[in-house]
Amino acid sequence: MTFNKRNINNLFYTFITTHLILWTLVPTITNNNLPLDTIEALAWGSNLDWGFNKHPPASAFFVEMFYQIFGSNDWAYYLLSQIFVVISFFVVWKFSEEFFDNKTYGLLSVLLLEGIYFYNFTTPEFNVNVCQLPFWTLSVLYAWKGFKNNKTIDWLLFGLFAAIGILSKYLFIYLLIAMDVFFAYMIIKKKVNLKSLISLIPFFLILLPHLIWLTENDYITITYGLHRTGAGDQNFQDHLIFPIIFLGKQVSILIPFFIMSFFVISKFKSKINFKDQKLLFLLIINIIPILLMFLTSMIMGVKIRTMWMTPFYLFFGVLIIYIFQLQINLNKLKGFILAFLILFILSPFVYTYISITETNKRTDYGGKQIAEEIEELWKKKYKSKIDLVIGDEWYAGNFSYHLSSRPQWMPDYEETQNPKDWSKKWPKNFKGGYIVIRNTPVCIFHGFFPTLEFDSQENTTLYICTNEKK
Repeated sequence: MTFNKRNINNLFYTFITTHLILWTLVPTITNNNLPLDTIEALAWGSNLDWGFNKHPPASAFFVEMFYQIFGSNDWAYYLLSQIFVVISFFVVWKFSEEFFDNKTYGLLSVLLLEGIYFYNFTTPEFNVNVCQLPFWTLSVLYAWKGFKNNKTIDWLLFGLFAAIGILSKYLFIYLLIAMDVFFAYMIIKKKVNLKSLISLIPFFLILLPHLIWLTENDYITITYGLHRTGAGDQNFQDHLIFPIIFLGKQVSILIPFFIMSFFVISKFKSKINFKDQKLLFLLIINIIPILLMFLTSMIMGVKIRTMWMTPFYLFFGVLIIYIFQLQINLNKLKGFILAFLILFILSPFVYTYISITETNKRTDYGGKQIAEEIEELWKKKYKSKIDLVIGDEWYAGNFSYHLSSRPQWMPDYEETQNPKDWSKKWPKNFKGGYIVIRNTPVCIFHGFFPTLEFDSQENTTLYICTNEKK
C-alpha cells in the first residue's frame, strides 16, 4: 500500500479533524458535568491572576478566554482541549518534515501517538497537562529550527513558547533542561553562537509577572507541587519502590504504542550513530526528560503521578520511525492501519461505556441543577446579583461556572481563622451578594450575614449571604 504526497496530506487532515470532532462529541454527550480540573481552571479564570495556589496561570487564561466567547456550554471546553491536542499533532507533523523526506514517515509518527492514551482517552479534561501540549511541541520545533538555521525569529519564538509552557506547568522545565544538554553539545561542536541567547528576552519578559507573584505569595505553587509528590515523609524503601513503579507505569503506557509499531517495523534492529545530529536531538528531547523524572523519584523518594507524563511522549513516534526507518516496509501497512483503527475506535467506546455505567464520578455531579435551584431561591428573596462565590475550586467553582451572573470565585481565606487574610483579598467596592460553601457554621464578615442554608447531596453546608437588609 503506497500513497502520494497529496493523499498523505489528505489523510493527515482527515485524521486530526476526525479526532477533534470525535473527542469533542463523546464527552459532550456522555458527561453531565465538566471534569474537576476544568472546573478548577474556570474558577481561577473568573478571578484571573498571575498564579494560583496549585498552578501557574496559563490554563486559567485559556478557559476564561473560551468562557468569554462561549459561556457555560460544556462542549466548548471539550473543544478547547481537542484544539490543543490537534495543534500538537500538527506541530509534530511539521517537525517530522525536518527529519523525513518521505511524508508517509511523518504520518506514521503522528498516528502512532493514538497508541498512547494521554492523547485520546484523558484529553476531554482540559487541565495543566493538556495545556502544555502545543507549547511543548512548538518549543521543540523552534529550538530545532534555531539550532539548524540560527535565525533570530526562530530563537524568539522558542523563548515565547517555552515561557508559556512554564506558565502552563513547572514540569515543562524538564524539557528545557534537556534542550540545554543539546545546547551544550552544540557549543562544544561550535555549531551555535550567542544569537541563541536572544530567546531569553521573551522568555523572561513573559515569566517576570509570574515570578513577582510567586515571591509575593510565598512560592505557594512550588510548595503545592512538592506536597503532591508526598515529599518530606520518605523512608529508604521509597527511593527504590517509587522509581520502579514509575518505570513499570511508563512501560504499560507504551504497550499499545509498540504493538502498533510492530505492524510497520519489520525488524527492531538498527545501528545507532551518535554523530547523527538529528538522532542525537531526538534522543535528548525524548529520553532525558523521562530520565530526569526517574531521577527525581529516586533521589527524592517521591511518587510521580502518571498524568504528569502527558507531554513527555509527543515525539516518541518521530524517534522510533527515525531509528528504524530502514526497516519499514511501506507496502505492508494494512496491519498497522487495522491496529490504528481498532485503537482509534476502542478508546472513545471505552470512555463512553465508563461514562455511562459509572455514576459516581465528578462528571456525574449535578452542578448545573444545584446552581439553578440556588439561583431560584436567591431571586425570590433578593434583587441583587450573586457576584462572588467563596469556597473550594470544585463546589464553589461549579457555582461560578453555572450561575448566570458568572460570579467571581475566591478561596475561603477565613478558614485560616485569620480575618486579616480574607480582608486583604476581598474585592474592592464590592456591593453584590455572595455565597460561601464550607463545612463550618460561620458566615459573618464585613456585615454580611447568613440568610439561607442548603444541604447538598455531598453533605456540604452552603450559606447564601447578602449585603441587603432583611
